Amino acid sequence: MDVRGNGQERVALRDKLGSAMIPAGYMAKKVCRRPEWLKTAGVDDILSLSGCISENFADYIDQWKHNGFWLFDSPDIIRTVARAKSASLVGTSLFYYEVHEMEFDGKTWNAFLPDPSFATNVASPNNKHFEGIDVVTFFAKGAPECSPLSCNSLAEKVPTNSHCLLNSFEQAKSLLEAGKFNNSEPGPCRIFAVYSVDW
Repeated sequence: MDVRGNGQERVALRDKLGSAMIPAGYMAKKVCRRPEWLKTAGVDDILSLSGCISENFADYIDQWKHNGFWLFDSPDIIRTVARAKSASLVGTSLFYYEVHEMEFDGKTWNAFLPDPSFATNVASPNNKHFEGIDVVTFFAKGAPECSPLSCNSLAEKVPTNSHCLLNSFEQAKSLLEAGKFNNSEPGPCRIFAVYSVDW
């Protein structure tokens, strides 16, 4: 494993490779059952952060209400955007995400920050239920792109839970460093904890 930096900076970056996560925001999604082309019987539905299979509630970016992680600081902001887009939230599920503060480019771990163009002040949920860990690509450094476990059928090759997510941060970190995500979508990759929360 290579961690970019020298001297004290290098030690500090290594220290950050624990399982500490920071609040990233909320998203409402239309959860889909496992598609037939994803050949892994242990997966029931797709709770990936990516909107490729379980779609986001709306095309929200043109409202410019998202935060620096391109998610939402609170469920109320999602409701506001849904009204502006005439998008129904009926049948959607609400999720809260935390992200590790380092991203992996296939060789090295590097620090990153939320997009400074947008304020980020995530309201913590009163209750949250851990669903699993997702690995998400950020080639354009903006909105979340692909979740290779589902989008690239990587769940057929590595063990996941019934939501097409990994079971722990340590599992995600190990798979990334072993190169298991290198032949999926262009990175870098970020590690997200996925929680379901009540509206």
